Amino acid sequence: MSKHNQAKRHTPEVDASQKPLIGRVISAHGRHYGVELPDGTKRLCYPRGKRNDATVGDYVDVVFDTNQSGSVGKEGSLLAVHSRKNILFRSDENRTKQFAANVDLVIIVTAVEPIFSDDLLGRALTGSWAANIQPLIILNKVDLTQGILAARQRLAPYQTLSVPVIELCAHDSNQVHALLLPHMQNKTSLLLGQSGMGKSTLLNALIPSAQAATQMHSVALGAGKHTTTATRLYHLPNDQGYLVDSPGFQAFGLLHLSRSEIEQGFPEFRPFNTQCRFYNCTHQHEPGCGVLEALARGDITASRLALFQRLIESNAAAKI
Repeated sequence: MSKHNQAKRHTPEVDASQKPLIGRVISAHGRHYGVELPDGTKRLCYPRGKRNDATVGDYVDVVFDTNQSGSVGKEGSLLAVHSRKNILFRSDENRTKQFAANVDLVIIVTAVEPIFSDDLLGRALTGSWAANIQPLIILNKVDLTQGILAARQRLAPYQTLSVPVIELCAHDSNQVHALLLPHMQNKTSLLLGQSGMGKSTLLNALIPSAQAATQMHSVALGAGKHTTTATRLYHLPNDQGYLVDSPGFQAFGLLHLSRSEIEQGFPEFRPFNTQCRFYNCTHQHEPGCGVLEALARGDITASRLALFQRLIESNAAAKI
C-alpha cells in the first residue's frame, strides 16, 4: 500500500483526561494545520512527534488541553490521520505537492484564452484516474468568441472518454451555479487549473466569502493582489458539499506513479491492452499490440498514446 494512502497512523499515547475529537483538515501551512471540528469551530493544530503528513481533506484525530474552567484551548495536537480513500498529488525529481485527500470530483479549469496546455490537462486527467477520482473539465471565458471553436475541438476527444465538459463564463455567477453546482452536490470537489485560467474567479462565483478570506490572508502575509498560494477547503453554500481550492500550476509531474498506475490513467486503453501479445507490452513497436492496432483503427488518439509513452519514459529515466 502506498505511503500516501495507508491505514490510520498512531503517535504516542495522550493523557487519559484528553478525549480525541475527529476533525477535518481545511488548510495546511508548514507544521500547522487548520482543522474544522464537528461543531463547525476551527482550530489550529500541530502534529505530535516528527510526522507531518496530513493534507487538506484528511480526517484526523485531535486533542485540546483544557484550562481550569474546563474551556477548550485555541490550539490542539494532531494525533493521527485516518485512512484515506484517495489522495491526489504531483511529483517531480525535486519535490512532491499534495493537492487534497478524500476527493470525489476533480474540476480541471481550462479557458478559451490564454491557450491551455494539452500536456498539463492530460497529466491532470491521468493523475485523477490513477487515484480513482472522477474528472470534470471546465471551459471558461466562453464570452471570448474568438478562439472558442479551436478550444472546443481540442477538448472534444475527452468527451469521447466520458469526461463532462462544461462551458461557462466564471464572471456569471448564476451560470456557474446552474451548470456546475449540480455536479458537486454532496461531494468533495478539488479545483485544479493552470495559472490564468480564471480559477479564482470561479471559486468566488461559487463561494463569495472565499474572496474576503483570501484577501485577509494576503494582508496578513503582507502580500499584494491575491493569487492562491495554499490549498484550502471551503463549504459550498447551504452545505451542499465541499470545494478545495489549490494553487495554479505550470508543471504536473507524475513520477510517483508506477507503470500499472499510469496505464490506469488511460481508461480508453483498457479494451485493447488485454489483447497485446506480450504481458509487458510498451505499446510502442511490439507486434500484436492491441493498443497500436486500436490506434490504427482510430479507436484511440495519437496524442493520448504519445502522452502515455512520455510518462512511461520519464518515470523510467527517473528511476535509473
